[in-house]
Amino acid sequence: MRKIFTLCLIGSFALTVKAQTITPTAQDYGKVDKADLEMKACDFEKDANAEVLIDKGEVYFDQSYNISMQIHKRIKIFNDNGKNEADIHLKYYGGNRLEYITGIQAETINEVDGKPVITKLDRSLIYTKSIDKVRSEITFTFPNVKSGSIIEYKYLWNTIAFYNFPDWYFQEKVPVRYSELTTHIPDIFYFRPHLRVSHHLVKNDPAPGYGGTESTIKVMVNIPSLPDEPYMSSETDNLDYVNFQLITIKQTGDFVHTFSDSWAKVGGILADDEDFGGQLKRKLAHEDTIIAKAKAIKSPEGKIAYIFNMVKKTMKWNGEDKWYTEDGTSKAWDNKTGNSAEVNLILYHLLKQSGLDVFPMIVSTREHGKVIPYLTSTRQFNRAVVYYPVDTASYYVMDATGKYNVYNETPAELLNSSGLYIDKAHDKYDIISLSKDVPVRQSIYITADIKPTGKIEGTAQIANTSYNRINEIEKYKKDGEKKYIDYLRNDDNNMKISSIKFDNMEIDTLPLTLNVNFSMDMAGSDENYIYLNSNLFNAIKSNPFLSENRTTNIDFGFGRNYAVNCVYKLPAGFKTDAIPKSINIVMPDKSISFKRVIAEQDGSIVVRYTINYKNAIYEASTYPDLHAFVKKMYELLNEQIVLKKA
Repeated sequence: MRKIFTLCLIGSFALTVKAQTITPTAQDYGKVDKADLEMKACDFEKDANAEVLIDKGEVYFDQSYNISMQIHKRIKIFNDNGKNEADIHLKYYGGNRLEYITGIQAETINEVDGKPVITKLDRSLIYTKSIDKVRSEITFTFPNVKSGSIIEYKYLWNTIAFYNFPDWYFQEKVPVRYSELTTHIPDIFYFRPHLRVSHHLVKNDPAPGYGGTESTIKVMVNIPSLPDEPYMSSETDNLDYVNFQLITIKQTGDFVHTFSDSWAKVGGILADDEDFGGQLKRKLAHEDTIIAKAKAIKSPEGKIAYIFNMVKKTMKWNGEDKWYTEDGTSKAWDNKTGNSAEVNLILYHLLKQSGLDVFPMIVSTREHGKVIPYLTSTRQFNRAVVYYPVDTASYYVMDATGKYNVYNETPAELLNSSGLYIDKAHDKYDIISLSKDVPVRQSIYITADIKPTGKIEGTAQIANTSYNRINEIEKYKKDGEKKYIDYLRNDDNNMKISSIKFDNMEIDTLPLTLNVNFSMDMAGSDENYIYLNSNLFNAIKSNPFLSENRTTNIDFGFGRNYAVNCVYKLPAGFKTDAIPKSINIVMPDKSISFKRVIAEQDGSIVVRYTINYKNAIYEASTYPDLHAFVKKMYELLNEQIVLKKA
């Protein structure tokens, strides 16, 4: 039975009427200002649905060098859209990290008739569930939450692994008024801090490391929420945070032990891990038949294509991303399903047994966050794949979990990060950057007749390579033909598509070619004027960068090249009245270029667009130039050709 306690002003709450100070501070659990109960909006982000008032963590070691972290968090709910902050999910690792959570307390505070009303969380409503064999989750939902509520909770996170120092995030998807991390590190340890902040730390004293048990403290205040911006990478890449990597342990005398301070050491640990390196030589049921067939194929490319496509079709990915196996490769193979490590270590095993010089690799997906090359920790990775060096200048990173992946294209969600490959036979473990150096292309060729009625009829041929090819096949097969046609029309009811036909859909090495028969009524046209917008079927349909400001870096994933060629035959009795000028514009850093050529030729209007994006990544600091350029480019793309009745 939930119990509701009404507290008077002299109770355990410290209620004050003074206004919020300029620099926020942290209050103890159970002590809330009256001003916070009455506040209607965040002072520094007025449209926020909720605000973290306090997020405070304190890390310390016990005499056995086990780590504990006391966490206290308080959140203000401003409206119904902020109520999802009341659903709490606390994930932690068991396994070799042996983490566990204790001492959970939680309560909801509402103001009723000018007085605080507290509803404590019934402990029977705290649930623990196992996610997999090494991860667990504690969940609970705050009671009696409404607009204006304050919710707060605290708990103790613990680990017996002295190297498993917890990360701390100052920033969140909602604004944070006060965030504080205090650490107490024994002088036998040196943890290297990795601090990434874009907002000012009001306190940062002193840097952790050797120095006894003296407290170190980092405080940040009034931190805006992280916006969801077009083409941003993961939240992990952009949130303000600090993490700590164990570098050395000072033992007896002057002896210092270095701990996983290089990728070679991390790779060696992986090679000996039962759930990774221990799976590489596990025999699979009936594998001899597959290996014999692969060995009969003469070319390495043919061998790779055969085994990759066979594993992709045979194994079903269960949707879980991990660099380690759960049930093991043999059992996953028998069940025809497994996590990303199980699927791809099966792929590695069959390729290796077929005589190919391949290596297991661990990577991080885009959502999980980019790998920081100098931070030598397996925590940065969440997927296992297969690495094949084709020659000294090129490589394949193979992932058979994606139904539409191909063996010779690194999955797009792994680009602009890094992977660690494992070569135990030669005791070589190295990290490499994963990128797409060749621009991904789309070519469009349109031929159409313009009718005196203001209608055009014609055909379009659209050729896509690389990731564009993969994306189009996936969209067509997942959505079905009807929805795919709506996508081609850009949901424009003036356009009708009578038929589409794909070529080379099953041939990975060739561009995917789509042939379209279409007709379209030109909006605004009448018996005297026809207005033609020639930007049809282009992948660049609308400007994603409408905001004047930008917080995060732009990550396109890869360079892009678009070529559009159109021939529109003029209708009888009409002549050109206005043709946009041919023009060529280039970004100040020359990384993006746009060229338009429009001319009347032999009774037709000939239109050519060429757009090149050389860079995959743009720093937020360069956004003003990119914003201005893209805005101008879309204006030029959508500039109309005007025909007038003769």
